[in-house]
Amino acid sequence: MSTPSATTARRPDRSPLVVALAAAVAVPGLVLHVVGISLSHPVDALLYGVAIVGAAFLLSWAAEAAQVDISAGLAIALLALVAVLPEYAVDFVFTIQGGEAYAQYGPTCLPPGSTEQSPCGLALANMTGANRILVGVGWALVVLLAAVRLRRGGADAGQEGGAGTSHRPGHPTRVTLQRTDAVPLVFLLLATLYSLTLPLRVSITLIDTLVLVGIFVLYSIRVAKAPAEDPDLIGPSAWVGRMDAGKRRTGYIAFFVAAAVIIVLCAEPFAESLVQTGTELGISQFFLVQWLAPLASEAPELLVAGLYAWRLKTTDALATLVSSKVNQWSLLVGTLPIVFALSAGSLHGLPVDTVQREELLITAAQSLFAVALLVTLSITVYGALSLLGLFVAQFVLAATLPAPLQELELLILSAVYVAAAIVLFVRQRHALVALVRDGLRTPYAELTEAK
Repeated sequence: MSTPSATTARRPDRSPLVVALAAAVAVPGLVLHVVGISLSHPVDALLYGVAIVGAAFLLSWAAEAAQVDISAGLAIALLALVAVLPEYAVDFVFTIQGGEAYAQYGPTCLPPGSTEQSPCGLALANMTGANRILVGVGWALVVLLAAVRLRRGGADAGQEGGAGTSHRPGHPTRVTLQRTDAVPLVFLLLATLYSLTLPLRVSITLIDTLVLVGIFVLYSIRVAKAPAEDPDLIGPSAWVGRMDAGKRRTGYIAFFVAAAVIIVLCAEPFAESLVQTGTELGISQFFLVQWLAPLASEAPELLVAGLYAWRLKTTDALATLVSSKVNQWSLLVGTLPIVFALSAGSLHGLPVDTVQREELLITAAQSLFAVALLVTLSITVYGALSLLGLFVAQFVLAATLPAPLQELELLILSAVYVAAAIVLFVRQRHALVALVRDGLRTPYAELTEAK
């Protein structure tokens, strides 16, 4: 009988084909842009969006393969940062458009009497949608997939489901992070607490940039001290990671460059086509920008996390998504005022209207609740269901409630998030103290002893 390793050795590696497919799906969007043609706004948006998805996969594989050459903590931070670069690109496009509209029309970013969606509001819509998808779907997805995998026989009768996953009869499936993951969680908590003040503003300013980017810089310095580890790679990233040093570095640098070119060329026409699609089809531009655009940029990251969760590598999957949330909630939000100021030719901050204040509030409130669920460095399937359920509830209520009550809906859900978070923090106050201490002060050598 063949051993598993022998069977695996005979199995052809399809990674080159997968990489070629990811590059190929970007070709139609690139051709549209280079040739300067337009089929129709919905088709254009689809082709440009698919191109960004392909680029995002290339970025994800490149960042994972790069883990072979850098420290574990920095690798997680780099992977999380690179994975959200497509989101940055699309959001920056909307922010630039908002800045140009501000320079022309003033704080409303619209000509007098216009009833269209403000370009300034679209920049924040894209950011808040991406953040809420990452937590409400991504974090929940990791736990729920692991639970399904275990119940379908993914683990032995010993009830351990792989790294970071456990299930005992009569108890909910639980995903547990490592002690080192206290670092991104604490910095996410800091960024979240500060972001809870943003709904009180009329604009997001360069002062907010100093604070939020400062949090990200301190986070990067902290995780760079993590010791090196051998990464557990799968698919194309493992194919590149197995190469010798020279070919490996050439491989993932080539992925980075190719993805960057695709994103630079396709991000702006994707954003413009998406807005025009809403106008043509009578669909809310705000809805498309807040939920459809982030799906294009977040899909690869969610799929990779899902694959890790299905293999019961849940600690890696959830840790990467937590780090991505740190990046989005600190560096992304913090850099928007810089992009806006450069495009507007003004030091005035990115305007925040009433709708955006509500969106910022519920996004920050969701983030606070998510951190509270992980304050013990573990989350159960019930916690995951609460994240997903509250996320879905917003859509159901928004679709069924009359327009005058939709504002109230966001405020009530925000209050539910914050109240639940406070209860969890109070109940787990000793764990919260330990989390903050480990995240900010405990040396990495001590944190890794418990692994």
